[in-house]
Amino acid sequence: MDMETIRELQAYGYIFFTIFLAVILYSYLYHLYRSEKSGERNFEKYADMALRDDVTDAPIEPMSPLNKAKD
Repeated sequence: MDMETIRELQAYGYIFFTIFLAVILYSYLYHLYRSEKSGERNFEKYADMALRDDVTDAPIEPMSPLNKAKD
């Protein structure tokens, strides 16, 4: 293979990888949006964790054996 072919393959690989990562990013953002709207998660609680981060604070989502079996 000559250098021109290698550079062309690198360019195609770069474009494919960039498009692939963009699809993954938008899929994840859609998942977050859907879980917030359906009430499955409340991300404002997680954002508030930065302000109220103390050892004595209650956990956001208490995990018990019953909760793990339900999921």
